[in-house]
Order: sequence, then C-alpha cells, then structure tokens
Amino acid sequence: MFYYLHLLTDWFSPLRVFRYITVRSVCGAGTAFVLMLILTPLFIRRVKAMGIRQYERHEEVPQLYALHPKKEGTPTMGGALVIACVSISALLWAQLDNLYLWLVLATFWVMGLIGSADDIRKVTGRGTKGLTARQKSTLQFLWAAIAMAVLSWFPETSERARQLMVPFSSEPVIPDMGWACAFIFAALVIVGASNAVNLTDGLDGLAIGCSSTVAFSYLVMTYAAGHAAFADYLRVPFVSGAGELAVFCGCLLGGCLGFLWYNCHPASVFMGDTGSLALGGVLAMVAMLIKQEVVLVLVGGVFVMEALSVMLQVGFFKWKRRRIFAMAPIHHHFQMRRWSETQVTIRFWVLSIIFALLGILTLKIR
Repeated sequence: MFYYLHLLTDWFSPLRVFRYITVRSVCGAGTAFVLMLILTPLFIRRVKAMGIRQYERHEEVPQLYALHPKKEGTPTMGGALVIACVSISALLWAQLDNLYLWLVLATFWVMGLIGSADDIRKVTGRGTKGLTARQKSTLQFLWAAIAMAVLSWFPETSERARQLMVPFSSEPVIPDMGWACAFIFAALVIVGASNAVNLTDGLDGLAIGCSSTVAFSYLVMTYAAGHAAFADYLRVPFVSGAGELAVFCGCLLGGCLGFLWYNCHPASVFMGDTGSLALGGVLAMVAMLIKQEVVLVLVGGVFVMEALSVMLQVGFFKWKRRRIFAMAPIHHHFQMRRWSETQVTIRFWVLSIIFALLGILTLKIR
C-alpha cells in the first residue's frame, strides 16, 4: 500500500523512498515486529480465556514430560498471530500487483490453516492426537499441486518452474523436468520444509529463532534475484518482481523476532503447528519462486538435522530394534545428555546462523 505513495513524488519528493525495496523491507520488518510486541500480550490473554493451551504427552513419552513439566498449560496457536502480523505488514509495504507476493501469502495462510486444524483437534481433545500424518501430507500435496498449476498458467513462470537449479552452478542442471517431476519436486520441498520446522518446534525459541536466520538469508537471495544487475553479476536466475519477496522476507523476519520476544525461555506462548507448518511452507515457496530450493537444505541446516534425526531413529529402530539417539528429534537427545534447554537452543541458533551465511555464500561461488 505504502509503495504507491511514490506516485506523489512530484508533489512531495521525499516520497520516492517508497519505491526502494531496501527501505520497504526494513519498514516491513519494523512494522511486523512492533505489531507482534503490541498484540501478543492481548493474544495470550484471549487464548487463555478460550482454554487454548499446550498439553504434554504424559503416557506416551514420560521422559519428555519429565524434561518439560512446566510447559503444560502454556497458551498455544501463537502462529496465527505471526501469520496475521506478517501478512498485514506485507500488504502495507509490498507492491500489491505482484503474483509472487500473493502466492507466498496464500501458502502462508493455507499451511497455517492446516496447522490450526491440527492444533484445534489437540486442544479440544486435551491431548496430542491431531491430524494424522496422512491427512496433513495430503493437504500439503494438494496445495503444492495448486501452486504449480498457478505457476504453469503464467508464461513468465511456466518455463522456470520446470527447471532444477543447484548451488555452485549458474545454469539449470535440468532445463526441463516436465510438469510431473516438477510437481513431485515442489511437493517434496513444501512438505519436507514444513514438517522439518514442525519437528524443530520442541524447545522455547528454537524453531522461531532458526526461522529468523533462514528468513534473513532469503531476504538477501530474493533481493539479488530481483535485481537485474546483481543477478547478472552473481550469475543467479533473474526473476522479475522477486524484489517484492524481499519485502515479504523482511516482514517475516520482523514477525519472527517479535514472536521470539515472548517465545524465548521460559515461553509465554507457543506457535503450535499453526506457526511451524506455515513458516516451513512459506520459506519453501519463497525458495521455489527464485529457484533456490536446494540451497534451502543448507540454509535450513538445523531443520534438516532435526528431520534426519527422526528418520534415522525410526529407521534404525525398525531394523535393529535399537536407538541411535537418546531421544529424537535431536534437540531432545542433547537434553538427555544434560544440556540445559537454553544451551541447546542457543547452540542451535549459532549453527543456524552459520548455515544461513554459508547459504548466502553460495550466491557468489558459481
């Protein structure tokens, strides 16, 4: 909305700053952050009154409950507020006639709705049985199919959506995967990223802090992809209009930091599956739109570690009837090894920052 104030430059010349992506990215981040600071206490009081609270797995995982006895009863579904504040900020500061903006916002909302359905079932059932894995995966795959159908409809996105780019290469390694393979790849990216963030969301501030670093790295990458000179210099795909994704990533970064203010240990509110599925899904969509999906594996290294630890634990237990880790996801393994919750979270944040910087570095090494 504020972008269009630059049209009044002839009347008041300083309004030209609203054309600049950098200015709007910073302002969007600030707006989302302030909205989160102001609205989160109100949200916490409201969800407490509604009885929307966390329930721990007493019988299923007694060891986990022993680690987190004070978490039960903490307000949850804070991800709904993150989605709302980030979306409001993006609509205020981004250029509204931009296909990519509406695709990432739609992904944010749809994945948030899937997560909220899961959270609501858990809360109303006073337990941890939400949507089944099959139900969630089906809904996520369905949205991936819709997103790919939209991309195939527009000539400017149709060819690029079928390409496969990898780090350290300036040209597509597969110029045309075909729509079937492109859909499968997109679905795996969206489902994998959303579930990986969901698995990471087990300690106060862990998932939202790591999401902040990933959002920052993609802010840099989307800005480069949407800037013709930078894209040519860095030899990355130039995506006309991707600069507005940088504005969105700025808003996402501000929203994540604002939520972290209340989600840091000891957390006053949890984001629930509403937030974790939405964050993973929207980061995957941003990566897809600028053809940096594979880099997401590096940038989101902590999320990959968490997901792999679960797959290895389950697979090895089925094979050998033994466990590799004391508990999975891997952040609980370190808790069982007597690391405090704060130690685990901050050390994983450090790793996440390192992974994010390495991901940004791949832009230059091509």
